[in-house]
Amino acid sequence: MRCKILYSSPHRLRIHPEQHRMTMEQADILAEFLSGIQGVTKVKVSDRTGDAVIFMNERRTVEQAIASFRYEDHEAPENTGRQLEKEYEEKLIFHVLRRVISRAFLPMPVRSALTVCKALPYLRDGVKSLAKGKIEVPLLDSVTIGASILQKKFDTAGSIIFLLGLSGILEEWTHKKSVDDLARSMSLNVENAWVKQPDGEEVLKPVRDITQGEHVILRTGQMIPLDGLVISGTVEVNQSSLTGESVSVGKDAGDYVYAGTVVETGSCVIEVKSESGEGRYDRIVRMIEESEKMKSTAENKAVDLANRLVPYSFLTAGLTWLISRDTARAMSVLMVDYSCALKLAMPISVLSAMRDCVNAKITVKGGRFMETVHQADTIVFDKTGTLTYSRPRVADVVTFGGNDPDEMLRIAACLEEHFPHSIANAVVQEAAERGLEHREMHSKVEYVVSHGIVSAIGRKRVLLGSYHFVFEDEKCRLPEKEMDKFMNVPPEYSQLFMTINGNLAAIICIEDPIREDAASVISRLHDAGIRKIVMMTGDSERTAAAVAAAAGVDEYHSEVLPEDKAGYVAAEKKAGNTVLMIGDGINDSPALSEADAGIAVSDGAAIAREIADITIPSDNLSSMITLKNKSDALMRRIDTNYRVIMTFNSGLILLGIAGILPSAVSAYLHNLSTLLISMHSMTPLPE
Repeated sequence: MRCKILYSSPHRLRIHPEQHRMTMEQADILAEFLSGIQGVTKVKVSDRTGDAVIFMNERRTVEQAIASFRYEDHEAPENTGRQLEKEYEEKLIFHVLRRVISRAFLPMPVRSALTVCKALPYLRDGVKSLAKGKIEVPLLDSVTIGASILQKKFDTAGSIIFLLGLSGILEEWTHKKSVDDLARSMSLNVENAWVKQPDGEEVLKPVRDITQGEHVILRTGQMIPLDGLVISGTVEVNQSSLTGESVSVGKDAGDYVYAGTVVETGSCVIEVKSESGEGRYDRIVRMIEESEKMKSTAENKAVDLANRLVPYSFLTAGLTWLISRDTARAMSVLMVDYSCALKLAMPISVLSAMRDCVNAKITVKGGRFMETVHQADTIVFDKTGTLTYSRPRVADVVTFGGNDPDEMLRIAACLEEHFPHSIANAVVQEAAERGLEHREMHSKVEYVVSHGIVSAIGRKRVLLGSYHFVFEDEKCRLPEKEMDKFMNVPPEYSQLFMTINGNLAAIICIEDPIREDAASVISRLHDAGIRKIVMMTGDSERTAAAVAAAAGVDEYHSEVLPEDKAGYVAAEKKAGNTVLMIGDGINDSPALSEADAGIAVSDGAAIAREIADITIPSDNLSSMITLKNKSDALMRRIDTNYRVIMTFNSGLILLGIAGILPSAVSAYLHNLSTLLISMHSMTPLPE
């Protein structure tokens, strides 16, 4: 692509492609392409100006990539939010222009008639509120507008209507953008799925290439990639992301399953009924908009307080009139109320904070969870994939009974690729790097949560999992003649045990080093007000102790099962603590559900991401600090907004009662302050 360089610095580049105009689709394609270039940290592409601003670490790489770019080589991404931005920008511009043109060019009689017409919806809402016996904000708005019209103060009424309309557009824009951002971040992110061929062979296939009518195999812990009908098997499906149900739902042959839900237990085969992208996004948007999770406790209190203050506004206005017999002073009270600002600024603050988190690659599924993070005093970390890197690698394959290391790794990869998580990915990756290709050589694969995998190759029963699972639960045998080799396996590695027909065949040693920033993040979380930080892991005591000491946690627990983690979280909550749980695996799911707020790592197991209330990026543990700081900043903003609203509006009411401020001026100042507070609430929160 040919383009002009409009601005250049070592880490920032502004370019303008040499084309007549840029469509929104082209802007989305270019933005996605530029964002995917190695070394690019941030991209902004404007379809209006046709300019692209690129923030980067390595300029030469970016310039080479841009030179080879062509629109026709790329597909437009779905639901980028650009159309929504344009729609509300235009709404805002037209709303302001109509007001300016009306004031500048229309004669007073025409303006007055237009004001009356625009007032009718507000008057209707006020009557409806009164008919329901509710003395709430719509009634107060209708009275102030109606009283201004009756007093023939059409400019005052018009200004109130204009500012209410402007506030409404800003509120709706912020709400829809926040919901849109959140829905995109929650949208399905499954790249591949296992497809059953007519001859019975299982083939791993990109989801985008799967067509209606094909048969997809689903197993424990996997996210359902496409809508479909169960044709065989039985599963328990977690549908909380779509329905809000906390209890899994049984699905048998003939039942329908939805993209984005997760298989908790069991396995099945589904016949695909809708192709990639159909319906999932819209369902998420509806779920978010209907969910009470969107609202924080502070937001609900603000809305409730706003409505409860309305009767007092009418009472104060009545008393003012009885004492002064001055209608103008009484009207000044009605022109100023607390409800508009409280009901507008608080939701905008919460939604803007959630949008900020999305920009930091943190998904928060509801405003109340940010409030929970602010209140939290205890954090429970899983070890693997959270305090340690989420991309562990195979350090060694120790074999027994004369087995070949490559063959044992080949079998392990064949089993593990069906249940992707950080350890499984490490096994599959090592097999790929060694060039160990394989066809499906096993029968049905069963995953036992927090223990391991059970399958069969020919007539041989194969187990792959933890020491507790293979030796204590399944009573497999240790190699008596090779006990020295067994005892000398390095203890610093996580160990994955494979047995064949009850005999130890191999130990796969997983190197999972602690994150470089783990100790720093733990320390900063303590500084931010977290009283107690705990690590829980299924690993051995020796491995757990080493990681705990390096990370600096307050306490640790080793060789724990999923129910142990959930039980610990429940006990901490019962003791009066507000608990966050951070994990990435299927075995973390019970504890994530039990916590006041569950936090999953972005490339963890699908069921962990589904159950969690918050998702953080896998490559950046310090995003926990960002989340904590954003949550604290949100609650400070809510508190500041509350104090400013109550103080400023109380001052306006007192000045109006004293006769210092005319009702029209009070109305202008009140609505202007509401608008300014709301606009401030839309600004990014400090970290």
